[in-house]
Amino acid sequence: MDAIDREILRELQNDGRLSNQELAQRVGLTPSPCMRRVRQLEQDGVIQGYRAVIDPEAVGRAFEVLVSVEVRRDRESVEAFESALQDIPDVIEAYRLFGSPGCLLRIAVADLRAYERLWIEQLTALTGITEVNSQIIMKRVKEPRGLPV
Repeated sequence: MDAIDREILRELQNDGRLSNQELAQRVGLTPSPCMRRVRQLEQDGVIQGYRAVIDPEAVGRAFEVLVSVEVRRDRESVEAFESALQDIPDVIEAYRLFGSPGCLLRIAVADLRAYERLWIEQLTALTGITEVNSQIIMKRVKEPRGLPV
């Protein structure tokens, strides 16, 4: 990966809908080699996909919570927990961590009542859970904008 590939990645992280013509112009290439580079980055798995960034409020999910979860530290419990998370659409990110807490979740729901319902009916009912701690997000200070490349 060279400097031009990195510039392509920066530009696409800023605007994934750039036309190949516009992208090529921004990185100083003609369209054909630019397209070859983008396709190679996709084939190599460097570019894993393209997504729209959605306003959480517009879709009724402006209430976000960071939840730290302790799961029993045996393979069966961890695998069951991670598998169950896949079926909870309100969990929009999940990370297994070294140390404590064992897992960190980012949850997006409509409001506090919706989160309470999720907490009671789904989170605390998951196999292997020993502790659930919630931190309500007051304000997003820095939006995810991609990786520095």
